[in-house]
Amino acid sequence: MAIETTRSPYHKLIVALSIILPVAVAALFRIKIPGYDLSFLPPIYATINGLTALLLVTAVMAIKRKNRALHERLMKTCMALSAAFLVMYVLYHMTSDSTPYGGQGVWRAVYYFILISHILLSVVVVPLVLFTFSRALAGNFVRHRALAKFTFPVWLYVAITGVIVYLMISPYYA
Repeated sequence: MAIETTRSPYHKLIVALSIILPVAVAALFRIKIPGYDLSFLPPIYATINGLTALLLVTAVMAIKRKNRALHERLMKTCMALSAAFLVMYVLYHMTSDSTPYGGQGVWRAVYYFILISHILLSVVVVPLVLFTFSRALAGNFVRHRALAKFTFPVWLYVAITGVIVYLMISPYYA
């Protein structure tokens, strides 16, 4: 099997989305739409993060057992869950003020370390996921596996820390 060295037809789209999504999310944070109470969303999108983490691990187990069909379905589900998370996250932050963390001491430092690393890696994970997925779609499984080795731990970290951030800040929601 020859390894394709040319760029994916999705390359420019993935690069564009990888730039547009974080910029759009940051811009939408500045927009506040009064009159909507979407305070029910944080536990839902935290649950989505937790479910994504579980499905990511299950998908890796499936591919290690050579169950490609299950792996593919699980990964597509993870992508759909991540998209749903993003929509809910943006909607919540467009309609609600940010909740400051109320903990003190070492827990405050731990919270901000987790939060900042979560945010930074959530930006990095977008192109990683999209390039990994496009390689699988193209049938270029050698390059897909090579990139997936980096994508999986980053995506898993983002999903797990999303839950941790929610659990740490949930006592301070108004």
